[in-house]
Amino acid sequence: MRVIKDGFLYQLTFMPSFFPVNCYFVEEEDSLTLIDAALSFSSKGILNSAQRIGKPISKIILTHAHGDHVGALDRLKEELPNIPVYISKRDSRLMEGDLSLDLHEDQSPIKGGVPKSLKTRADGLLEDGDTIGSLIAIETPGHTPGSMSFLDKRTNTIIAGDALQSRGGIAVAGDLKLLFPFPAFGTWSKKTALVSAKKIVSYQPEVLAVGHGEIIKKPVHAIETAILHLEK
Repeated sequence: MRVIKDGFLYQLTFMPSFFPVNCYFVEEEDSLTLIDAALSFSSKGILNSAQRIGKPISKIILTHAHGDHVGALDRLKEELPNIPVYISKRDSRLMEGDLSLDLHEDQSPIKGGVPKSLKTRADGLLEDGDTIGSLIAIETPGHTPGSMSFLDKRTNTIIAGDALQSRGGIAVAGDLKLLFPFPAFGTWSKKTALVSAKKIVSYQPEVLAVGHGEIIKKPVHAIETAILHLEK
């Protein structure tokens, strides 16, 4: 596991050379917010990292309900049973294995590793604009119907989950990158993901942190280029 600190953000990367899967700590004054729960074997690394930072984990927020973002969630809840878990209202259905679509949504089938045996359920359901500590929830569907990004209003950093990737080249969810095609394989709706990428750009982020790949500073031009590539 690799840990990189950037301001209030800690990026925890599992299997960084082979199949990088990121989760994040967002540092608050007296605690840490964990964004995503990585892979099934990641709980020990997450807990040890919090111990080294020297602050307790106060909450867990999920960008979406795919297995590589909720993998260690049940184990973490065993160790931290009183820590609340948050996810979008829409993707809470995926946590329960519900792959149904609403009438207004793109009728493409939901893809990716939707968990089949996850025991943990959300304590709080998020909608666009909700505030949790220093973070603002932003609905960015596309990779899944309820994918969310989170803006740290202190630094204008966006943690975007799989709405974008930087591994294999920056790309909007669903745009296949041969060097790292897996997020594209797991994307539900490229059309919806494109709208969400434009929404992310509208915040003019100073820093972009994604589920797979490196943190990007001053990412607006790179995201705009990725949007153009998918539109073509």
